[in-house]
Amino acid sequence: MMTSSPASSSDSQGFSLLDERIQRWIWSEGWTTLRDAQEQAISALIDADRDVIVAAATAAGKTEAAFFPILTHLLRDEPDIGSVLYISPLKALINDQWGRLNNLCESLEVPVVGWHGDVAANRKHQFLKYPQGILLITPESLEALFVMRGSAMPGLMAGLRYIVVDELHAFIGSERGKQLQSLLRRVERVAGHPVPRVGLSATLGDMGLAASFLRPSAGDRVHLIVSQSGGQELKILLKGYTETPPRIESEPELENPELEDVVPGSVVAVAAHLYKVLRASNNLVFPNSRRSVEIYADLLRRHCERESVPNEFWAHHGSLAKDYREEAERALKEGTRPATAICTTTLELGIDIGSVKSICQVGPPPSVASLRQRLGRSGRRKGEPAILRSYCIEPALGPKSSISDSLREGLVQSVAMIRLLIGGWFEPPRVGGIHGSTLVQQILSIIAERGGAHVRELWGTLAAEGGAFERLSREDFLLLLKRMGELRLLIQDSSGLLLHGELGEKLVNHYEFFAAFSSDEEFRLVCDGKALGSLPVSRPLVPEQRIIFAGRRWRVLEVDGDKKLIVVAPDQGGAPPAFDGSGAMVHDRVRQEMRAVLAAADKVPFLDEGARTLLEEGQSYYQRAGLDANQALEQGNEVCLLTWRGDWVNDALGLLLIRSGLQASNEGLVINITGSSKGRVLDALREIAELENIDPDFLLTDAKNILREKWDWAMPEAIARRSFASLCLDFVGARDVARSIAC
Repeated sequence: MMTSSPASSSDSQGFSLLDERIQRWIWSEGWTTLRDAQEQAISALIDADRDVIVAAATAAGKTEAAFFPILTHLLRDEPDIGSVLYISPLKALINDQWGRLNNLCESLEVPVVGWHGDVAANRKHQFLKYPQGILLITPESLEALFVMRGSAMPGLMAGLRYIVVDELHAFIGSERGKQLQSLLRRVERVAGHPVPRVGLSATLGDMGLAASFLRPSAGDRVHLIVSQSGGQELKILLKGYTETPPRIESEPELENPELEDVVPGSVVAVAAHLYKVLRASNNLVFPNSRRSVEIYADLLRRHCERESVPNEFWAHHGSLAKDYREEAERALKEGTRPATAICTTTLELGIDIGSVKSICQVGPPPSVASLRQRLGRSGRRKGEPAILRSYCIEPALGPKSSISDSLREGLVQSVAMIRLLIGGWFEPPRVGGIHGSTLVQQILSIIAERGGAHVRELWGTLAAEGGAFERLSREDFLLLLKRMGELRLLIQDSSGLLLHGELGEKLVNHYEFFAAFSSDEEFRLVCDGKALGSLPVSRPLVPEQRIIFAGRRWRVLEVDGDKKLIVVAPDQGGAPPAFDGSGAMVHDRVRQEMRAVLAAADKVPFLDEGARTLLEEGQSYYQRAGLDANQALEQGNEVCLLTWRGDWVNDALGLLLIRSGLQASNEGLVINITGSSKGRVLDALREIAELENIDPDFLLTDAKNILREKWDWAMPEAIARRSFASLCLDFVGARDVARSIAC
């Protein structure tokens, strides 16, 4: 947590401000100097008079940066030390931090209590009886406290001195983040006084937006601490492969085929290289799906079996049972044997798994911010470099290859993201969404907490200035309450007090109520009555839209949101791109950097020979197609638009083109329009460019899958459509693109 150096702690101005017992603990741990973020945080936090964000790299000592001064402040008033609320996105992180903080707090006689579903009731009772010390809790468990113990909350929070939000970036822009913002405001209301908020994060793309998230309407007063420590050596290698087919492509040619026989040969080649370079060390491998995690974990395990060595490779993702996940975490943390986890985002956040030698990314990462977070796991030992190995598999090209494949989209996106990472850029938090789903949940929660609430109370807590939902108008707020009444979620007594209706009471009393979010549900795809499979769909779907599934394009005939059913017919368009983006929304800046990569003549230094060849193919196509000046290409009965903008813009432009009578779909780099001429497309873009006010309610009227968040079904349809658009679409950006291409 602290660097080793011949300097003495006495040289630190901040160190002298800490409680003597904390100073002795630091000495006993053999630490000799404070990191820069720790030094700055002491003076900023010790008097509990401001909100603070501490942004520093993984393993830079953010926890100590916050709690050294916080504990010093609490100990000034012992024995009445008050309490600290530590809010974490993960139960596993709470367990991890409990051990870390308890090691420090035990000698100070400050209680540390973890609170989530797996913590024993007697330990929770300790805090209920004596609400002092540090309470480690998730937003869902804090929500449950409000609902189940609403009348006790003023007493529990009366001595609250600080609120610490760990992994702040994991909340911003999500339904869960809106829930957290609402809970923070509610905590201060029951505490009866403002409480300093402390955000800890390793990845924040825009400190101003992060500050506004932490303290809505007063973000300019949040004290920002950005660690300047760095200079770590970074080693990067991106390996490129051309896709090769499985050894067995049709009906089984062998009675009992091995896994290596039925997956693409290029996947087998990637696994072989991973095995070669990762053996005998600790590493993390991030493919882009749970299915890929299982494939690579199995291939690597089979390598160990063939060489008669103990297995070193473990799968880790959210669908695995807790015991399996914890087994992988222990193998990494113990350090007594080599261990590599093949994982999803489950190991991206700050669970302590020790230092790993390298990070491997198979395919483009979900975002630059995600890649930065992952890379923070590597090179944490003094003097060791951080190592990133990236792997990209591109399809073999033919006469009918798509533009995306010809441009080598997956590889170019990986190159662009790595270049942006090296340059210090990563996605800013996306804010500004209405988040109507979470508002429904918070209305029901406050009524449970208070035993009923008047409209003005709900408005003042949730949507008035400084509230988490201040983007919603008073008129829409009243329409929402009316709709909740129609659904029997609410009833109103003769005095005007809002209470739970029959359905509302049933839902609030269910254990699933406390989570504000739900996972994307899978839709079944059916063609001519035959099931094609299922896939999670988070983008808006309307009839006549095109989608890609199982390597083919399909035309949407019907969407049944209630039955989670999509009826499709084969599309007559050209070959779809092999790269599907893995569902992650790509930022404008990434697509612009991709264009710069394709247009550049200079060499990219971190590519192997295979990746260099693939990039040269993409750059050559970019030049031949004249894409430096031309953004609309005509190919047969298709027109392909290259906006070089992110998916929020491309999804919105696709909907606008469909409203203009065209058959359009966002396929990543390309918006594909089938069965039209370039002239007709340009005419439609000119019409879009002239639009003054774009009404998302009108544009999404035919979209049947926009009710994707947990409580969207409880909103009036118009508000649900506006809420979806505020989160997922950029109509102003789409109009700007239409103007730039057509005018």
